[in-house]
Amino acid sequence: MLHLHSLVRRQALLPSIQLRRLFFSTGASATSSVATVSPDPNFLVEYLMNACGFSADDASKVSKSFPRFRSAEKADAVLGFLRSQGIDGANLRKIITWKPGLLCWDVETNLAQKFKILQEMGLSESDAVNVVMQHPVILSLNVQNTLLPRLKVWESLFGSREILLRNLRSCNRFMSTSIENVVRPNLNFLRDECGIPEDRVSRVIKRHPGFIVQNPESVQNPESLRALVDRAEGIGIPRESKMFLWILDVLHGVSREKFEVQVKLLHSFGWSNSDFTAAFKKRPAFLWHSTEVLQRKMEFFIKDVEIKPSEIANHPIVLAFSLEKRLIPRFQLMKILKSEGLWTSNIKLHNFFSSPDPKFLQSFVLPYKDKLPKLAEVKGNNPNCKFI
Repeated sequence: MLHLHSLVRRQALLPSIQLRRLFFSTGASATSSVATVSPDPNFLVEYLMNACGFSADDASKVSKSFPRFRSAEKADAVLGFLRSQGIDGANLRKIITWKPGLLCWDVETNLAQKFKILQEMGLSESDAVNVVMQHPVILSLNVQNTLLPRLKVWESLFGSREILLRNLRSCNRFMSTSIENVVRPNLNFLRDECGIPEDRVSRVIKRHPGFIVQNPESVQNPESLRALVDRAEGIGIPRESKMFLWILDVLHGVSREKFEVQVKLLHSFGWSNSDFTAAFKKRPAFLWHSTEVLQRKMEFFIKDVEIKPSEIANHPIVLAFSLEKRLIPRFQLMKILKSEGLWTSNIKLHNFFSSPDPKFLQSFVLPYKDKLPKLAEVKGNNPNCKFI
């Protein structure tokens, strides 16, 4: 795989004869129109229907944003190239709907180079298509001035080419964001006003690149980074806290409305404001749960396991685990151990539920596996549990 800075020097255009062979070997006979200029206002509508499979209504909508289309020559070349890369059918219509003007783009200058760059970075042909579908803005970026520099910055922020490619394959639409106008101001704000250096921010960005592409400025804008900082401080989390950055990341994924609903729910289970703040400082990600899931977990711990609400607040890690895959199977095991007189009062419940599987296996399963055939019932009733 090539380094991104070397791609700038390696952009050789595909020979025209090679492109022609590429286009006309696709079998897409519907796009092999003769270059014509038509005064018919319905020319584009008919072209979109015949060559791309648009419905009449959808073709009409697309044509309104591209009224000057009069020649099919470049459009035939574009469709032929996209089909040769594996973009056809619904995906082809999606791309055209997003940017109708690409039907008049030059294939060599505007399209072929982009796919070549993605493949030289280490993506397969099919992965390159998936990346374009996830980040169609790539097709509209200038190669030298925007695309390559932007890829280089993101590779640096992610810390490796592998993580960059992984995020490109996902639905994180970070490639559409300006580095100069959004990403860099956000990084500077976190560093200069919050005391969070770029290397720490990268830990969050690797998992959630959307965190750093928010509007950097307005506190009134609920989607801005400053607004998140304002929310965190309003909850009682100081900027100096080691968890401050992770709390900003969580708040980015939790609207004010959902946050208020979650707080009200936890109050109904006996949490005080200080209980909530203490739990949120330690393990803020529990707010990512839906209200229904959070309610089920709190009911399980308080009513079934009989853990005090304050203990859950002191050890909120227990809220991170799946009811079906971990919490309920372990609770069933706990009941068996109690019924056989093997449960001791010095076992801390939060440790029982949060212990990693290997440690849990050594402490609570293997010593009793041969003596207690009932343990097999737990596995039978919970095929997804991992500790038996």
